[in-house]
Amino acid sequence: MNFELSKEQDMLREASRDLLSDQAPIEHVRAWTDRDEDVDPEVWRLTADLGWPGLGLPEEYGGADQGLVELALVAEEIGRALGRGPFAPTAIVGRALAAAGSPELRAEVLPALATGSGWATWAFAEPHAPWSLDGVHATTQTEGDAIVLDGVKTAVQDAGGARWLLVTARHDGAPASFLVDRTAPGVTVRRQRGLDLTRSFYEIRFEGVRVPHARRLAGGPEEIQRLLDEASVLRCADALGVMERMLELTVEHTKSRVQFGRPIGTFQAVKHACADMAVLVHGTRAATSYAAMAADAGAADAGRAACAAASYVAAGAGEVAAQALQLHGGIGFTWEHDLHLHLRRARADSVLYGDAAVHRDRLCTLLRRSPASA
Repeated sequence: MNFELSKEQDMLREASRDLLSDQAPIEHVRAWTDRDEDVDPEVWRLTADLGWPGLGLPEEYGGADQGLVELALVAEEIGRALGRGPFAPTAIVGRALAAAGSPELRAEVLPALATGSGWATWAFAEPHAPWSLDGVHATTQTEGDAIVLDGVKTAVQDAGGARWLLVTARHDGAPASFLVDRTAPGVTVRRQRGLDLTRSFYEIRFEGVRVPHARRLAGGPEEIQRLLDEASVLRCADALGVMERMLELTVEHTKSRVQFGRPIGTFQAVKHACADMAVLVHGTRAATSYAAMAADAGAADAGRAACAAASYVAAGAGEVAAQALQLHGGIGFTWEHDLHLHLRRARADSVLYGDAAVHRDRLCTLLRRSPASA
């Protein structure tokens, strides 16, 4: 499999990096850590002008019809810059609707997602439950012309300003997905405070929320699991950007920090630690790139590739963060230094859409099956 980027993909990466460095530098990130808004509207408008929201959507709805590889390239740059905004959750919901939404639902929602005039997010995880299909306990039942939804979701990214919520709940005993208006009666959204200061997460309660039958997406557990795999790949890409930037910051520090009359980067132990970080970064890039390409190609091992990448990155992101903090010494623990923001995001990325244990467990299940069925 060829990991080299095409000219168009290279241009996408360069344009994304330039936009974020110009419009959302680290000073901008710090300024927004104390705000309640999910998104800087000006930055979101500029990203919409660049085509981010519609990157993976069909052309007939105003999108660019690109694949998971291109979405991962943008997600990597967002992670590198500690960017805010609902790019990843909107992309995931958009892919779900494009694949399994009714024609009427696609026509209603996808054009707004493509232009960035509205965004969506996925309400999947639940309190004290694994980020897997077995952890879905929210329930639905049919009542006349609607489906009634009850349950609690947690760690829902950028739900405060979202227009739509893709909710995964059990219907007739099996997981299913429903598109819910955030302002619908019975929906309560509460901001959560977590370790990661660069993104916004929410708890959402659904109490007797009536959802029209037309807003149920086609497909069942297999389609939802495929969406989980794609979301995990985008999380890996975000973590890759964070890890790469932490490595750069650490190398810069070891070149300038002098101890015993010489830069600490000249000491063998420090060199080895930086090399270990670089190995984890390169491994993350290879695993993430392969998983994204396998998903776009519809390869038989796409599920295994997503699990392998997600489990590797979940463990590797924490290790790179720990090494970066160790090599920065005392300054790395201070609020004034930027490293803690990257560390916080890396820690969050290590558990979003499932920690290493969740993905290793599923990978073992897939490996026990025949290649054709996995």
